[in-house]
Amino acid sequence: MTKPTEPDETKPISKLGYEECRDELIDVVRVLEQGGLDLDSSLKLWERGEELARRCEEHLAGARKRIEDALGARDDAED
Repeated sequence: MTKPTEPDETKPISKLGYEECRDELIDVVRVLEQGGLDLDSSLKLWERGEELARRCEEHLAGARKRIEDALGARDDAED
């Protein structure tokens, strides 16, 4: 039986774009679901997954704000 491959943790999460965070989070979930890691590795990977999910939410909140601002500017221009 081969040991599950852990996702790359070399790049700081704060430097990852949305797509990179999302893709790595998918990898984290896949590895955790496969099992086969010791407890410490599983916890470390779960913690990284939580950080990745939080960063994804930050990216989405920023995108939502940009859309709201653009719609608000459009509405102001129409008045």
